[in-house]
Amino acid sequence: MDVLKKVPVREQDPKVRATNFEEVCLGYNKEEAMEEASRCLNCKNAQCVKGCPVSISIPDFVKEVKEGNFKGAYDVISQSSSLPAVCGRVCPQESQCEGKCIRGIKGEAVSIGKLERFVADWAFENNIKPTVNAEKKSQKVAIIGSGPSGLSCAGDLAKMGYDVTVFEALHELGGVLVYGIPEFRLPKEKVVKKEIENVKALGVKFEKNTIIGKSFTIDELMEKYGFDAVFIGSGAGLPKFMGIPGENSNGVFSANEYLTRSNLMKAFKESDTPIMIGKKVVVVGGGNVAMDAARTALRLGSEVHVVYRRSEEELPARVEEVHHAKEEGIIFNLLTNPTEILADENGWVKGIKCIKMELGEPDESGRRSPVEIKGSEFEIECDVVIMSLGTSPNPLISSTTNGLEINRRKGIVINEESGHTSKDGVFAGGDAVTGAATVILAMGAGRTAAKGIDEYLRSKGN
Repeated sequence: MDVLKKVPVREQDPKVRATNFEEVCLGYNKEEAMEEASRCLNCKNAQCVKGCPVSISIPDFVKEVKEGNFKGAYDVISQSSSLPAVCGRVCPQESQCEGKCIRGIKGEAVSIGKLERFVADWAFENNIKPTVNAEKKSQKVAIIGSGPSGLSCAGDLAKMGYDVTVFEALHELGGVLVYGIPEFRLPKEKVVKKEIENVKALGVKFEKNTIIGKSFTIDELMEKYGFDAVFIGSGAGLPKFMGIPGENSNGVFSANEYLTRSNLMKAFKESDTPIMIGKKVVVVGGGNVAMDAARTALRLGSEVHVVYRRSEEELPARVEEVHHAKEEGIIFNLLTNPTEILADENGWVKGIKCIKMELGEPDESGRRSPVEIKGSEFEIECDVVIMSLGTSPNPLISSTTNGLEINRRKGIVINEESGHTSKDGVFAGGDAVTGAATVILAMGAGRTAAKGIDEYLRSKGN
């Protein structure tokens, strides 16, 4: 065994997986997991934990895997995470826990994410569930949204003994986990539903088809229905567009709509939900959502181009997702920016006009700003354009709640240490605060708010 290199992870062949929606990564078996865990140096001052937004005790759980005590490993992870099978699949470990791994200085980092996934899947297979040891409390907490921040907050509060109810606007639980992330990256029946069942096993109640701001307001939840605290984890469902000519043409989608049709409404299977399968699809954007939309369109039978205005080094998507997309045959048009969407006489997309870019001086974020190259305009023929430019928080809750401070990006303003908003007893976290971000950051925000809610309710002395 070469301790400097990761134990390879089995995957579907690219040519095969490009034609199906089954999971790409097949994960470790017991022997592979134990071998990979043996690479861990079990550092006393573990930098990997500092890189984890939910502060999992990584060396402790990896040590249990090394020794073959998978139940012990699950118990360690469950102290900090309500969604380990999700995180093991979609977290950007390379820039978080694994990015801090000391083993990675002179070799490859330990595959922490793949080990977490293995432990969670083992727990599913052996019907191991998290438990509540705290004494039941009388206070009631309402959670708005059943996405990663809401589920994380609900799970932590339930473990503390609180009476928790989650309100979900849609007919399926899971938020972005069910409508935003494709089946080939995050299986719904095999993973998401089982994770939610584990949260239910902690005593959390769920109410679907309930739109806070329409069905009830936050004020009504607290004043009429007796909730002592509320957490807003409603996500960021408002898509952004470029504002270029032709954007209202038929055949232009937001990535949000496109992925929701495919993932939540099962348009990738035989379904009553229509989805436009273009001969040639252009996805505008370079983040994880853009990769998800592009790889979904490919599996539906389209030739797919990703158009992004910066270089490959600046692509915000995970390296693994870009690698998988390229393996599957997606074409990348980098340093390219759309200027107009072209439509035929009936208003249907027939192409997209672009201009070549070059990198200039760094912008506020430190990334080099793209600058247009004059005279480099060209067209890409296509019949579907998917805009994947990020999302903003839905303004429904903020517009129907008195005393809730909002920033210029329409995000809810919070105390960073507690998640408390400007409204007494109301907390928030995740994309509803930051705009579109990662699942694990949303989970971290949910954990922070759960701790803040616990401290708030204790201070009330109820």
